[in-house]
Amino acid sequence: MLLLLITKQYQVIVVFIMEVVHLVIQIKEILSSEKIILGIDPGTTIMGFGLIRIVNKKMELVQLDELMLKKYSDHYTKLKLIFERTIHLIETYHPDEIAIEAPFFGKNVQSMLKLGRAQGVAMAAGLSREVPITEYSPKKIKMAITGNGNASKEQVAKMLQSEFKLKELPQNLDATDGLAAAVCHFYNSRNKTSGKSYTGWTAFVKQNGKRVK
Repeated sequence: MLLLLITKQYQVIVVFIMEVVHLVIQIKEILSSEKIILGIDPGTTIMGFGLIRIVNKKMELVQLDELMLKKYSDHYTKLKLIFERTIHLIETYHPDEIAIEAPFFGKNVQSMLKLGRAQGVAMAAGLSREVPITEYSPKKIKMAITGNGNASKEQVAKMLQSEFKLKELPQNLDATDGLAAAVCHFYNSRNKTSGKSYTGWTAFVKQNGKRVK
């Protein structure tokens, strides 16, 4: 009788352990299927940010944000503010990944240098918090959102407005450009060769030796 009682108790314990293990596995699956992506559109006049949450392979808008820099004449002050805002967004929303628009090559060398610095500072903020970063060219982002690599800001914004059912668009479209980078990253997340990716300072320096000399 005693042996039978012990056997039943043992079976109950085994069943309980199996249920706990199954629950833990389910929780891990739920957590692994969710992530937050921070998209950044670098700029020294206006810098745009867009945050999305991925739940069960579906996108949810978390935040649209802009950093207005027009009133600051000192370029280094702008860089400081870009770094601080990016850190603030990381510490507030804890993104799992960052997608950033790569600077385009234009004829104005000074503008290119300033834009490159703005992008570099935002990337430095992400790397300092060990958030994986992926760069996408403007054409790549536009192609992912609209199917046209030469689409205008307005066309990109309209597609995102439809996707996220936004009642209205921000006055400046830099925030939607940041959102577009995040959405592009989500669309390309299964394609590891879609953009330049960095998981930390070591990876960045290894892939960009000329940029850090």
